[in-house]
Amino acid sequence: MSTHVPISVVIAAHNEEAVIGHCLDALLQGARPNELEIVVVCNGCTDRTSDVARAYGDGVHVIETPEASKTAALNLGDAVVGSFPRFYVDADVTLAIGSIRLIAARLEGDTLAASPVMQVDLRGSSLAVRAYYRVWMRLPYVREGMIGVGVYALSEDGRRRFEEFPDVIADDGYVRMLFSSAERIRVDDAPVLVHAPGGLSDLVRIKTRSRLGRYELRQRFPGLVGTERATKSYRNAALAIAARPWLWPAAMVYAAVTLQTRRRAGRQLTAIDSYVWERDQSSRRSERR
Repeated sequence: MSTHVPISVVIAAHNEEAVIGHCLDALLQGARPNELEIVVVCNGCTDRTSDVARAYGDGVHVIETPEASKTAALNLGDAVVGSFPRFYVDADVTLAIGSIRLIAARLEGDTLAASPVMQVDLRGSSLAVRAYYRVWMRLPYVREGMIGVGVYALSEDGRRRFEEFPDVIADDGYVRMLFSSAERIRVDDAPVLVHAPGGLSDLVRIKTRSRLGRYELRQRFPGLVGTERATKSYRNAALAIAARPWLWPAAMVYAAVTLQTRRRAGRQLTAIDSYVWERDQSSRRSERR
């Protein structure tokens, strides 16, 4: 990998004052001078997100827009950065420079899209939330990466696969569907830390949003969703859980949350034009657990 061309990082941040510093600290700690080209796009912020990001000086370029839209922010960031590979990073995850380097190296060949392997911080989460994640982490689409990880990266050829990010809830789901399983990878030795919700109500909110995002993609891009669905198989995951009785209570929690999120997402889909982004505040703390 060339040391002369920086790796681009685009961060869309909406009212992330409490966590944007943690995100940037992880990215920059140990980074070589000019190794990263970081753009933070503060969209619709009413807090001090931009002030915190600007405190990092020349190492972080900050853009502000009054429009509270993640995909619009990603497009603004894309227009500013100029190099590849290009990482799209959520402001509430912790991704170290070592993971970035490993993923960037894998994007030098025929791989067009990549994501880190997810590690979930469950400290401070309720027993029910922990039970949910014991099952969720075993699902095929989660194990394949690029969904729910908070990070994905594209090579230059990969980024040419689409023009702009469409106005959708699930930008990661949209991007993932553009690539076959042979074109995208999960880099298992490159972790990213995702901070889990504290309680079930917060979990239901973010999982409803995730499901609504999938419903929206199915409605707007049926061809892409059909291709993705054809590659999925949940039979092995179900059999693995059935063969482990100690997972059955967790499976009941997972089923209950799934049923509730399906109902909520179905109702929200009928009024998606007026949808208000749901988020988990319990994991967005100034003091990371």
